[in-house]
Amino acid sequence: MYNAINLSHIFVLDQDKALDFYVNKLGLEVSNDMDLGFMRWLTVRVPGQPGRDVLLEKPGPPAMDEATAEKVRELVAKGATGFTLGLTTDDCRKTYKTLLARGVEFTEEPTEHAYGTDIALRDPFGNHLRIVQLAAQPGGAPASAGPKSASKGR
Repeated sequence: MYNAINLSHIFVLDQDKALDFYVNKLGLEVSNDMDLGFMRWLTVRVPGQPGRDVLLEKPGPPAMDEATAEKVRELVAKGATGFTLGLTTDDCRKTYKTLLARGVEFTEEPTEHAYGTDIALRDPFGNHLRIVQLAAQPGGAPASAGPKSASKGR
Protein backbone atom coordinates (compact mmCIF):
# COMPACT_ATOMS: atom_id res chain seq x y z
CA MET A 1 0.00 0.00 0.00
CA TYR A 2 2.79 2.48 0.89
CA ASN A 3 6.28 2.64 -0.51
CA ALA A 4 8.00 5.22 1.71
CA ILE A 5 7.76 7.77 4.49
CA ASN A 6 8.54 11.13 2.94
CA LEU A 7 7.92 13.58 5.79
CA SER A 8 7.95 13.62 9.56
CA HIS A 9 8.20 16.53 11.97
CA ILE A 10 9.88 17.76 15.12
CA PHE A 11 8.47 20.58 17.20
CA VAL A 12 11.05 23.33 17.70
CA LEU A 13 10.68 26.56 19.63
CA ASP A 14 12.75 28.78 17.33
CA GLN A 15 13.19 27.89 13.66
CA ASP A 16 16.35 29.97 13.15
CA LYS A 17 18.00 28.29 16.14
CA ALA A 18 16.76 24.90 14.84
CA LEU A 19 18.23 25.65 11.41
CA ASP A 20 21.60 26.41 12.98
CA PHE A 21 21.56 23.24 15.09
CA TYR A 22 20.27 20.74 12.55
CA VAL A 23 22.34 22.10 9.64
CA ASN A 24 25.50 23.65 11.11
CA LYS A 25 25.98 21.27 14.03
CA LEU A 26 24.38 17.97 12.99
CA GLY A 27 25.26 18.38 9.30
CA LEU A 28 21.83 17.93 7.73
CA GLU A 29 20.89 20.05 4.69
CA VAL A 30 17.94 22.36 4.11
CA SER A 31 15.47 20.85 1.67
CA ASN A 32 12.82 23.61 1.93
CA ASP A 33 12.66 27.01 3.58
CA MET A 34 9.50 28.78 2.50
CA ASP A 35 7.37 31.50 4.00
CA LEU A 36 3.81 30.32 3.41
CA GLY A 37 2.38 33.42 5.06
CA PHE A 38 0.58 31.50 7.79
CA MET A 39 3.74 29.54 8.69
CA ARG A 40 7.36 28.89 7.76
CA TRP A 41 7.84 25.54 6.03
CA LEU A 42 11.38 24.57 7.07
CA THR A 43 12.54 21.05 6.27
CA VAL A 44 15.92 19.33 6.54
CA ARG A 45 17.25 15.97 5.37
CA VAL A 46 20.37 13.84 5.23
CA PRO A 47 22.61 15.42 2.57
CA GLY A 48 22.06 13.93 -0.85
CA GLN A 49 19.08 11.84 0.33
CA PRO A 50 15.92 13.32 -1.18
CA GLY A 51 12.66 11.66 -0.30
CA ARG A 52 12.70 11.84 3.51
CA ASP A 53 12.38 15.30 5.00
CA VAL A 54 11.94 16.42 8.61
CA LEU A 55 9.74 19.48 9.15
CA LEU A 56 11.14 21.70 11.90
CA GLU A 57 7.73 22.89 13.03
CA LYS A 58 7.02 25.73 15.41
CA PRO A 59 3.96 24.92 17.56
CA GLY A 60 1.09 27.24 16.70
CA PRO A 61 -1.30 28.15 13.93
CA PRO A 62 -2.54 26.77 11.65
CA ALA A 63 -2.27 23.38 13.38
CA MET A 64 -3.19 24.52 16.90
CA ASP A 65 -4.47 27.46 18.90
CA GLU A 66 -2.16 29.47 21.17
CA ALA A 67 -3.21 27.72 24.40
CA THR A 68 -2.41 24.31 22.89
CA ALA A 69 0.83 25.63 21.39
CA GLU A 70 1.96 26.82 24.83
CA LYS A 71 1.35 23.36 26.30
CA VAL A 72 3.30 21.75 23.46
CA ARG A 73 6.20 24.19 24.01
CA GLU A 74 6.25 23.24 27.71
CA LEU A 75 6.35 19.51 26.88
CA VAL A 76 9.14 19.99 24.33
CA ALA A 77 11.24 22.03 26.79
CA LYS A 78 10.83 19.29 29.43
CA GLY A 79 11.95 16.63 26.95
CA ALA A 80 8.57 15.00 27.43
CA THR A 81 7.80 14.44 23.76
CA GLY A 82 9.88 11.27 23.66
CA PHE A 83 12.18 10.04 20.93
CA THR A 84 11.93 12.34 17.91
CA LEU A 85 14.65 11.49 15.38
CA GLY A 86 17.02 8.63 14.67
CA LEU A 87 19.92 8.89 12.26
CA THR A 88 22.38 6.25 11.09
CA THR A 89 26.10 6.55 10.50
CA ASP A 90 28.88 4.27 9.28
CA ASP A 91 31.15 5.24 12.19
CA CYS A 92 29.43 6.20 15.44
CA ARG A 93 32.61 7.04 17.36
CA LYS A 94 33.90 9.30 14.58
CA THR A 95 30.50 11.01 14.31
CA TYR A 96 30.49 11.49 18.09
CA LYS A 97 33.92 13.18 18.01
CA THR A 98 32.94 15.41 15.06
CA LEU A 99 29.71 16.55 16.71
CA LEU A 100 31.41 17.04 20.07
CA ALA A 101 33.91 19.36 18.35
CA ARG A 102 30.95 21.31 16.91
CA GLY A 103 29.57 21.88 20.40
CA VAL A 104 26.82 19.27 20.43
CA GLU A 105 25.96 18.16 23.97
CA PHE A 106 25.31 14.46 24.45
CA THR A 107 23.16 12.65 26.98
CA GLU A 108 24.86 9.33 26.24
CA GLU A 109 28.34 8.62 24.89
CA PRO A 110 28.90 5.83 22.32
CA THR A 111 27.36 2.67 23.77
CA GLU A 112 27.40 -0.86 22.40
CA HIS A 113 24.04 -2.63 22.01
CA ALA A 114 22.97 -5.81 20.22
CA TYR A 115 21.70 -3.70 17.29
CA GLY A 116 24.86 -1.57 17.06
CA THR A 117 26.65 1.37 18.65
CA ASP A 118 24.70 4.52 19.34
CA ILE A 119 24.81 7.92 20.98
CA ALA A 120 22.06 10.10 22.44
CA LEU A 121 21.62 13.84 22.49
CA ARG A 122 18.99 16.52 22.86
CA ASP A 123 18.48 19.43 20.51
CA PRO A 124 18.45 22.99 21.95
CA PHE A 125 14.73 22.65 22.69
CA GLY A 126 14.71 19.33 24.56
CA ASN A 127 13.93 16.84 21.78
CA HIS A 128 15.61 13.43 22.11
CA LEU A 129 17.73 12.24 19.17
CA ARG A 130 19.84 9.12 18.63
CA ILE A 131 22.53 8.28 16.11
CA VAL A 132 23.36 4.62 15.50
CA GLN A 133 25.97 2.61 13.68
CA LEU A 134 24.04 -0.56 12.94
CA ALA A 135 25.70 -3.88 13.74
CA ALA A 136 26.45 -6.11 10.79
CA GLN A 137 24.33 -9.25 10.54
CA PRO A 138 25.59 -12.57 9.24
CA GLY A 139 26.25 -12.04 5.55
CA GLY A 140 27.33 -8.43 6.08
CA ALA A 141 23.91 -6.72 6.01
CA PRO A 142 23.29 -4.08 8.71
CA ALA A 143 20.65 -4.78 11.34
CA SER A 144 17.53 -2.65 11.38
CA ALA A 145 17.45 0.04 14.05
CA GLY A 146 15.51 -0.48 17.25
CA PRO A 147 14.09 -3.49 19.03
CA LYS A 148 12.36 -6.23 17.09
CA SER A 149 8.61 -6.63 17.42
CA ALA A 150 7.52 -9.83 19.15
CA SER A 151 4.27 -9.99 17.21
CA LYS A 152 4.28 -11.07 13.59
CA GLY A 153 1.70 -10.73 10.86
CA ARG A 154 -0.07 -7.61 12.09
